[in-house]
Amino acid sequence: MTKAEIIDKIFNETGLQKKDVTTVVEAFMDTVRDSLTNKDNVYLRGFGTFAIKHRAPKTARNILKDTTILVEARDVPSFKPSKSFIEKINE
Repeated sequence: MTKAEIIDKIFNETGLQKKDVTTVVEAFMDTVRDSLTNKDNVYLRGFGTFAIKHRAPKTARNILKDTTILVEARDVPSFKPSKSFIEKINE
């Protein structure tokens, strides 16, 4: 599902103006992005948690060139669904 499809679905279900729905969806995404950029987790009860996970440096192999490379440590965004979300998917 794309962002445009999400906006259309919310627009059809709520009757709000499409421009307003777009503004809210964009603001939500910006807020989550800004929070994760500041290393703050985002907790949405009943949905899940957006968090930053730290990846340690590691050695990897480039099999095409038969060389080893060092992958630097980095932070990556992650999402962990809530238990109720997982139960809903498994029904």
